[in-house]
Amino acid sequence: MSPPDPLFDIGNRVCLVAGASGGLGAPLAASLLRRGARVMLADLDLDAAADAIPDGVEEARARATAIDMRDEAAIAAAVEATVADFGRIDCVLNAAGVLLVDPGATLGADAFRASVDINLTGAFLLTRAAAGAMTAGGRIVHIVSVSSLVANPGYAAYASSKAGLMQMIRVLARELAGEGITVNGIGPAVTETPMTLEQVKDEAWRDGALSLIPMGRFGTPDDLIGTLVLLMSPAGEFITGQTFYVDGGRTLV
Repeated sequence: MSPPDPLFDIGNRVCLVAGASGGLGAPLAASLLRRGARVMLADLDLDAAADAIPDGVEEARARATAIDMRDEAAIAAAVEATVADFGRIDCVLNAAGVLLVDPGATLGADAFRASVDINLTGAFLLTRAAAGAMTAGGRIVHIVSVSSLVANPGYAAYASSKAGLMQMIRVLARELAGEGITVNGIGPAVTETPMTLEQVKDEAWRDGALSLIPMGRFGTPDDLIGTLVLLMSPAGEFITGQTFYVDGGRTLV
């Protein structure tokens, strides 16, 4: 097997993945491990994070820790655990999030607050904590969503949190650019994961959602790997403040 292209090499990078047991976090963490990175898998459910470590990966390259995106101290502790176990932190992938869908007329205030607390405020706190522990060359990547741009009925809480996340990425990227730290986002279209399972099982909803994706299919976690590697590798050194929509054309509609 030929050696990796140095331009896209993430071997030996130390990455913290938040939401690492989730439908996007687990396969993306596994992808980073396959490419030689050392990964701290962090999740609200510590046992699930540990279970998400692929079989055969040695302990020196993959560890698990708890993280609660609603708790500033817990976020800081996950960053500190990464540095303690691996000696430094080079990259963060924030794949933690919650999808609460309800029409605005019936959407509870607590549900709205929870969406903002986890999807936006938690992302802010994680960015700040990680950046404080990084040196020049650090990379922070958030999973955003096409909902940061498109207006789907019932998505007031989720879309608001993701639109805020997109703009937060832009502001913090500008603030951290002088330190050599990049902040970017990846915006998938509907991806079949446990978080979207109930919606996707509804045939009418499924058909309607597919009709809005010009390429005619839902996304998969594998669709995101190329963009993630770009943003974490030397090839992405001069990219910051951007959200890349990996969406089969959903944001074109």
